Amino acid sequence: MPESKIPIMPDGVAALTELLRTRRTIHEFNGQLPDVSVIEAAVEHARWAPNHHRTEPWRFYLIERNVGVKIASLNAELVRAKSGEDVAQKKFQRWCAMPGWLAVTCAKNADSAREREDFAACCCAVQNLMLYLWAYGVGMKWGTGKVTRDVRFLELLGVDPVQEFAVGLFWYGYPAEVPAQSRRPVAEILRIVADV
Repeated sequence: MPESKIPIMPDGVAALTELLRTRRTIHEFNGQLPDVSVIEAAVEHARWAPNHHRTEPWRFYLIERNVGVKIASLNAELVRAKSGEDVAQKKFQRWCAMPGWLAVTCAKNADSAREREDFAACCCAVQNLMLYLWAYGVGMKWGTGKVTRDVRFLELLGVDPVQEFAVGLFWYGYPAEVPAQSRRPVAEILRIVADV
């Protein structure tokens, strides 16, 4: 593959590049909760994600502490059935310690191709959300575990499971630590497809 030259960045791109390269999944938070206005602004920017036919399939649910504890309890129940009481209690305590909770769902569609497009759009919206928050020093962890596929999770959110499905459960807050990260070189993941 020929050596590529990275173009000179226009104004503002350096800041965007920094966000793209430094954003991390946060596992440990310092306990401080960002002001709700920051979350609302992030959702405002999330909704500008690309979405085929402008379906805007995403729904955001800002979860208050008491509902978060109920979700943590549901998760502990699921963990208990698989891994026992000790593991379930540790998970419950960890989850209850998370500072902020948010859920994202996607509108269901009888057309499987449209639903797949809508799910992809929701994932783009989540990326917008996470990048916006990261610019304000707020990190997130995106969970897609078994609890998010349990109909009781949706019911705790007040969501009709016939109309929507979970894209994920998100914890947010200010990082206690930011993990290091790396990626494979571009040459390993980019292929030029030429007519043969």
